[in-house]
Amino acid sequence: MIVKTVKTDKIVAGGPTIFELLDKYLTTLGEGSVVAITSKVVSICEGRVVPIGNIDKEELIKSEADYYLSPDVSDYGYHFTITKNTLISSAGIDMSNGNGNYILWPANPQKSANKIREYLVKRFGLKKVGVIITDSSVYPLRYGTLVVPIRHSGFVARNDYRGQPDLFGRPFEVSISSVAGGLAAAAGLVMGEGVEQTPIVVMEDLKFVEFQDRNPTKKELDDFYIPINSDDLFAPFLQNAPWQKGKGSNI
Repeated sequence: MIVKTVKTDKIVAGGPTIFELLDKYLTTLGEGSVVAITSKVVSICEGRVVPIGNIDKEELIKSEADYYLSPDVSDYGYHFTITKNTLISSAGIDMSNGNGNYILWPANPQKSANKIREYLVKRFGLKKVGVIITDSSVYPLRYGTLVVPIRHSGFVARNDYRGQPDLFGRPFEVSISSVAGGLAAAAGLVMGEGVEQTPIVVMEDLKFVEFQDRNPTKKELDDFYIPINSDDLFAPFLQNAPWQKGKGSNI
């Protein structure tokens, strides 16, 4: 797998649209590529920013999150939230590199991912193009962030091993590999978290990726995410937390 960053200028509110940004900085793209873009840049380009001081951040988090925990449960005063099927702090709202703004997630990240894929396919005359919109999150019992996919388009997001035999003929029972998750993590590693100004990554030579010349179906998206009230591996933790319902929606 070849992973290449795309350097940009500073992206600020009121600047280019996401398509103008891609026109300027993504000058070539090959068949069978996956393009990862940070949610922050997509949101800035879509105008999903709120000047700091115009609204209380806690109220903003409640309006964006599907579920949230009171900051009192955290020694750091952080909000744990579930937003658009993703466990993430503060509903993904960020101030870093925001130029005095709170940066929200895209209002409909799946729609954004679909439109970006369709645009790249048409612009470069390709069939096999994948798109991932990413953000960084943290995992329990580990220092450091890891980038995760918020939404994806143009490829099969998971590799289901269930029912297939292992090396010794024993069938896999629960193994599903997150293709979208692995690609997002690889992209995030080279994007960086600070002042790198590399919010776009192009990944090539992806022999393990099954591309689709379409957007994902609702069933494919539903199969990628696990509802909070289901029999998830982490259900003993998630379902016993004192979640409060926010005003966000599962898009």
